[in-house]
Amino acid sequence: MPCALNVEARTPKTKTLMGNANFTENTRVQVPAALHLCKLGYTYLDNVGIYDPKSNILINVFQRAVRRLNPGISSQDASLLLSRIVNVIDNDDLGREFYQLLSSNSGIKLIDFDNPDNNLWHVTTEFTCENEDTEDEFRPDITCFVNGLPLAFIEVKKPNNREGILAERERINRRMGKSCFRRFFNITQLMIFSNNQEYDTDSRVPIQGAFYCCAAKEKAFFNVFREEDEHLARGYSYKPITEEVENKVLRHRNCVVIKNQPEYKTNQAVDTPTNRILTSMLSKERFLFLLRYGFAYVERKIELADGTQGTQLQKHVMRYQQLFASYAIRKALSRGVKSGIIWHTQGSGKTALAYYSVKSLTDYFAQRNVVAKFYFIVDRIDLMEQATDEFVARGLVVHNAKSRKELMDDISSREVTSNDEGKPEIMVVNIQKFKEDKAKVMVDDSYSTHLQRIFFIDEAHRGYNPKGSFLANLLEADQNAVKIALTGTPLLKEERESWRVFGDYIHTYYYDKSIADGYTCKLMREPVETVYKEKIENILDKLAGDVEVKKSDIDRNQIMEHESYLNALLDYIISDFRRFRLEQNDNTVGAMIVCRTNRQAREMNRLWKERCDQPSLQAPVTGNWGEMAAETMHGHYGSKLKASLILHDEGDKQERKEYIEGFKKQLDTDVLIVNKMLLTGFDAPRLKKLYLGRSLDGHDLLQALTRVNRPYHDFKYGYVVDFVDIKENFETTNDRYLRERNRTTEETGNPHTENIANDILVSKEDVEAKIREIKGVLFNFTVDDVEEFRKQIDEIENKDSLYELRNMLSDAKAIINQVRSFGDEETKEKLASLPVGRIPSLITEVTHRIERVNLFESTEHKADVSGIINVALSELEFEFKKGLPEELRIVVNDIRERCERVQAEFEANFDTKEEQYVMLADEFREYFRKKGFVPQSVEDAKASVQYMDEVMRKIREINRRNNVLKRKYKGDERFVRIHKRVEEQNQKRERPIISAHEYEIAENLAKMKEKIDRRLFLNINVLDNEAAFGQDVLSIISKELVAMKIQADIKDRKYLGHLIATEYLQQRNNTY
Repeated sequence: MPCALNVEARTPKTKTLMGNANFTENTRVQVPAALHLCKLGYTYLDNVGIYDPKSNILINVFQRAVRRLNPGISSQDASLLLSRIVNVIDNDDLGREFYQLLSSNSGIKLIDFDNPDNNLWHVTTEFTCENEDTEDEFRPDITCFVNGLPLAFIEVKKPNNREGILAERERINRRMGKSCFRRFFNITQLMIFSNNQEYDTDSRVPIQGAFYCCAAKEKAFFNVFREEDEHLARGYSYKPITEEVENKVLRHRNCVVIKNQPEYKTNQAVDTPTNRILTSMLSKERFLFLLRYGFAYVERKIELADGTQGTQLQKHVMRYQQLFASYAIRKALSRGVKSGIIWHTQGSGKTALAYYSVKSLTDYFAQRNVVAKFYFIVDRIDLMEQATDEFVARGLVVHNAKSRKELMDDISSREVTSNDEGKPEIMVVNIQKFKEDKAKVMVDDSYSTHLQRIFFIDEAHRGYNPKGSFLANLLEADQNAVKIALTGTPLLKEERESWRVFGDYIHTYYYDKSIADGYTCKLMREPVETVYKEKIENILDKLAGDVEVKKSDIDRNQIMEHESYLNALLDYIISDFRRFRLEQNDNTVGAMIVCRTNRQAREMNRLWKERCDQPSLQAPVTGNWGEMAAETMHGHYGSKLKASLILHDEGDKQERKEYIEGFKKQLDTDVLIVNKMLLTGFDAPRLKKLYLGRSLDGHDLLQALTRVNRPYHDFKYGYVVDFVDIKENFETTNDRYLRERNRTTEETGNPHTENIANDILVSKEDVEAKIREIKGVLFNFTVDDVEEFRKQIDEIENKDSLYELRNMLSDAKAIINQVRSFGDEETKEKLASLPVGRIPSLITEVTHRIERVNLFESTEHKADVSGIINVALSELEFEFKKGLPEELRIVVNDIRERCERVQAEFEANFDTKEEQYVMLADEFREYFRKKGFVPQSVEDAKASVQYMDEVMRKIREINRRNNVLKRKYKGDERFVRIHKRVEEQNQKRERPIISAHEYEIAENLAKMKEKIDRRLFLNINVLDNEAAFGQDVLSIISKELVAMKIQADIKDRKYLGHLIATEYLQQRNNTY
């Protein structure tokens, strides 16, 4: 049933003495952000009118817009369309069916993508998303509507809040996991989170800054946004904000008191972090581009719990570099440029960019009455399979050319789609199949004015031969074709630079940005330990027969393919990898061994399989490699380490594909053994350790190293074990890379002078500095005894010290092998005394201590129950990971659900001085103090569930009463508290203040509020003098009481004046 709503003020998430702490968020970020959206052309709604409560669609606005965009549609048809949308957003599809309706540019239009001002743009604050069946709800700080559809929301946090953005991420992930909120996330396309600070470039986790994401089934990835148009924020054609609009927003947010604050004015600047991202993503032109082209639904293959194959649906939103690359391609085409290079570092989503470009360029050419056909060119069979899978997962119809004739027939064909559904199509071509085909290529261009072929050439750094090859002949013959070369590593050799083949750069995105943005990790180079290195060298000398002369490469290959050398190598790799998994506390990570030759790879695979047949020795993992020999394949818990051999001439295509799938998705392969395959374009985030046994240089070296740079779990780095000493080759590569990069930045006058190693590799100096930091922090702790360590940290009350200790332990876990190589003897000795895998348990102990300090602070200050529940949830999660009996797991899961709901209700309360609330909060704290967080039996757990249900009933009733009053005061929480204090006072006296009737109290207080607000609008500076403001309030109250014919003595008038003045001043003083 449609509802009409005067949008209310938000219930605060945090409390102070007067319950007004949330005004810091309102005034620092929220109100200026809402006003900034008005500058961008949105109309502010203090009353959203009639809306559909299942979807929050503004019904009248939606119907008016739909009929304007579709002149032939009737009111009844518009109502049916609305009903259809409300139905489809309840699908368990992350809103895919709705997005297909929304982004369509044919049939019935929901949005006019070509004419931004032909749409209706609105914004409001604190618009509740409520599931009326379950009574669950949440309130985004700001909601943006296009044609009545709530397509974006913004959450703001106050600056310098350590857990601000992290807490917001966890909160939104919990909400997205609940089916009761599904429809609201299905209709919302873009979510922005900001604490109005610049990004912290030293941290991969979103601690501060402005981030964006889209809906997710499990965890949303918080993307950063870096605007590339340096003139946009200050040069945008903003609309002026009238005083009427500003007062409307301030009055609606019940925060007139902040109008004269200098900080409030400062945060209205167009170049604050929050306002910049709003302009970048929610200005009309940008938002429409994103809505039309910037989202993808991806079907990922996964292994289900029962071992069968299944799919997992994901929703992706364009990364900012993909957005600007899309604009850059269009801009280049508009200038008549038909070819160029996209240089985006590995792991930055080049295949996804090609997908987005298919959508964008189809429209671009359609607007010119030209039909676009797309081709994706690769030069490896594994890359063809990977690209095909990626495009199919995103919904494209993909064809593979199996012969020259098949490709040429498609190129000659005028048909663009061959599927009945009219889905966009692309042909993926492995040019390796016929790259040596030098026969002349003939392309009929007689209809080229109506057909545009677009070629994406993947991994262009490999240097497609510009003369004599089939691809060169094809591109030469098709002069009208658009050629977009994609590369993560441009060719570095001067005689074969990519730009000489494909033209100049269209767009660039380098390693340093990718790492800072959290899309890739820095790399940690791990030299082989001295003891084991000497052992390997002794074996090589023995095999070479101590020959003094320089050995040929052939002789060296034979030596390195010898069984005794490979067994020594395997001893090291197996022990290192087993220990790596234990130290990182993650058995899902995988490794890759890059062999010198195909024969060496085969021999290593044979020896690996032989060891698989050996019984488990269950040998302890130690730090002394010299004592290790004949390591078996069994992991720490007895499970075998499985390896797969991937060579172009080993097995058939299907067999290789199954091995790769087993590594990437099923996790049933631990290690890949390769020579040349999978070193380029292979994307497997779980691959975190590379054992490099082959000398590489140039782009081959960079490509191989960056196989391990994808983010995975909480890893800070990717790891490269260097058997061949890449230092010299890497430095040579760096010089070439730097010259090529600077060539792209000459026009800006801002050449890049940093060493590439600083971009992608952690330097030895950085490691040594980090070791000194770790040593300084760990010096006072007994880290080899968990019980003693726990006693020591239990004495620490300062959370900053605990955060520092946890960070140092995380750093120690990340660089533990480096400590063994470069650390001083004392630090080495301290780490050597630790049992393998101990550091993760120490980190857990510190985390628990932090949570207990949070609990102590919560119980001491009686602020809210949220801290207690956070600790309870953490303890329950910890018990889940350790393992619980199945029956207990089910009931404990019920407790977790109840905890989250009770937490949300307690956080929604905005009057913590109310006697009923104080009693309930005290009772709740005492319950957990006595019983603990983790139930000991099923009966105990069921009792906790019943208790939580009873608490839920009580706190909901308290909040229901508060919200009823809140509506009476148009969302002003201050006057709800004043109203309740008056009622409480009336219960203690014979003659009531104002009235004994609640409705009369509300009517009269509302009139007083109106008069006081009007006084403030006339002279906001009166708040600077608190005594004078108090007198003004007392005067207004006295006059209103006389006008209402209410008798009140001076004591009553002063009591009431003090209540009201305190709320106004507390709001103002808590603003900053």
